[in-house]
Amino acid sequence: MNDLFGPTRDGKPAAKAAAGAPKAAAQPGPDSYSAKDIEVLEGLEPVRRRPGMYVGGTDEAALHHLAAELLDNAMDEAVAGHASFIEMALETGNRLTVRDNGRGIPVDPHPKFKHLSALEVILTTLHSGGKFGGKAYATSGGLHGVGSSVVNALSEQLEVEVAREKTLWKQSYARGKPVTALVNAGPVHNRRGTTLRCKPDPAIFGALTFSPARLYRLCRSKAYLFRGVEIRWSCDPALLNDKPDIPADAVLHFPGGLRDSLEEDIADAPRVLPAIWSGEAALPGAASGRLEWAATWLETGDGFLDSYCNTVPTPEGGTHEAGFRGALLKGLRAWGDQRGNRRAASLTTEDVLGPLAAKLSVFLREPQFQGQTKEKLTSPDAAKLVETALRDRFDHFLAGDPAQADNLLAFAIERAEERLRRKESKDTARKSPTRRLRLPGKLTDCTRENAAETEIFLVEGDSAGGSAKQARNRETQAVLPLRGKILNVASASADKLRANQELKDLIEALGCGVGERFDRARLRYGRIIIMTDADVDGAHIASLLMTFFYRELPELVRHGHVYLAQPPLYRLTQGGKSVYAMDDADRARKEKQAFKAGSKIEVSRFKGLGEMPPSQLKETTMDPGRRTLLRVVAPPEERAKTNALVESLMGKRPELRFQFIQEHAKTVAEVDV
Repeated sequence: MNDLFGPTRDGKPAAKAAAGAPKAAAQPGPDSYSAKDIEVLEGLEPVRRRPGMYVGGTDEAALHHLAAELLDNAMDEAVAGHASFIEMALETGNRLTVRDNGRGIPVDPHPKFKHLSALEVILTTLHSGGKFGGKAYATSGGLHGVGSSVVNALSEQLEVEVAREKTLWKQSYARGKPVTALVNAGPVHNRRGTTLRCKPDPAIFGALTFSPARLYRLCRSKAYLFRGVEIRWSCDPALLNDKPDIPADAVLHFPGGLRDSLEEDIADAPRVLPAIWSGEAALPGAASGRLEWAATWLETGDGFLDSYCNTVPTPEGGTHEAGFRGALLKGLRAWGDQRGNRRAASLTTEDVLGPLAAKLSVFLREPQFQGQTKEKLTSPDAAKLVETALRDRFDHFLAGDPAQADNLLAFAIERAEERLRRKESKDTARKSPTRRLRLPGKLTDCTRENAAETEIFLVEGDSAGGSAKQARNRETQAVLPLRGKILNVASASADKLRANQELKDLIEALGCGVGERFDRARLRYGRIIIMTDADVDGAHIASLLMTFFYRELPELVRHGHVYLAQPPLYRLTQGGKSVYAMDDADRARKEKQAFKAGSKIEVSRFKGLGEMPPSQLKETTMDPGRRTLLRVVAPPEERAKTNALVESLMGKRPELRFQFIQEHAKTVAEVDV
């Protein structure tokens, strides 16, 4: 394009054609672009080229996504009523086997690809399967027809056995391609279903191996989600040397379903109501749709809502969670109105659902998810269906035990009153056994009591807060989302400072007070970590927060409690290798040092913390074993210099900022954004 409008790549002017001169024939060169340059990836090659599009990356989470895909397919057979048990076995050599006693994948010739069996079509063709038309499966976790084929594509070896109509069939694959024909292995009389055995490809996942603990937890969660299934887990004992809590063999079957799962999660935690509220219901007007739930309210500590759709976890929530929350909030408000309690009308979602511990599982025909990894349900009708079905059951639950319903209402109203009192409160004490703690509504607290062992992350907005809450260590890491750019305390009046809700919430969360009421002994966290986006806006917010701590809570800076997180700006990937870069200079350096020259490097630029998957946020920024933190310091011997700098950059006099810019403009390097 440069040749059309200006100098050529070598800097020489482009020659202008003389009037009437014949046009020279186009010469091939580095800028030529024709049909032969258009590459068409066939079969499963797109999966191997871009595994992140199908399993989210090439990290540990992506590796275990392969196991989840195989288990989901087996679960679909169980949910459809065709399989009563599933087996998962982890063997040495990083080999995983998943077997069910369902109908077995069809092995007859496919009507469209007559030279291929249906089995081979499913394992070698994207977007193929029996879950599109709804005839073979009323509800299923596999929607796009890519699960089994993706596992095949990303496996160094894959072996399949199908026991169907008293005949056993076998076939082997390597990196998505068949290495043997489909073979009739003879008659079988007491066996049916599908067995898949895979070994993930080291060329994709490097030295990563399946984690027995992670696979065992996956099997347990699936067994809880469908109470009719029995999952048989086994693992080579040699893989369990440092994992005493993981059995080598187990039969997982939970008749109580989600109720059993919730009982295990909350253990002996104090509850507002003595019993767990749980049940099942059909979704109104939805063919084959249904939901199951289990819920209780905790007296203290964090609540949580674990949700699933068609047995697939949805860690980012979605429309089914919105319907669930709506039913509970509206139901409790209506109960208060029925009891003549006017204060119930002021209840908010946080008042009712903040301490809620719950599990929600829905089964929908043709649900819509955000992305292939299905982390968020986006089906627009799910919210209304779940709210309608659950609201009626919740109303009956409250009416069935008025005394307990009144107790729950009183608990929620007490939380609402605490929320209102927080607007005027400036101090918050650490939770004690005899006093319920008042905390900002958006704070997600940690559970450990020892302040020296805990830390709080101050993040920009609810989106980044949501990612940070999923990435954190619940025991030691708290998260407080702040709304955009906080008040600049260096230029604001005292009245504005006192009236600012964001700063009030921050002071309350820290617990140490401010000004004359400051007491460092009451600080609730050993480390206060400012975690903002790795861009200009993020730097601005970090500057405002550092100014706040320096001006209003200088003792925290002086004693080394305040830190800056260092999230990366780029993710660089080549083949199965990924590294992170902090800025443009770091990117250029790592492109030269970490990758092979001449091979294409995929560059992903993070738009913000809210756009970063929780697993990557944890890996790069929040995990104490792998992250980098910068401590904010203000040496006493440089107090005058620091004061002058803060006043110049953040104070009320804009002429000082203008002077600073003039003096330092020549030292600023120009970078591509």
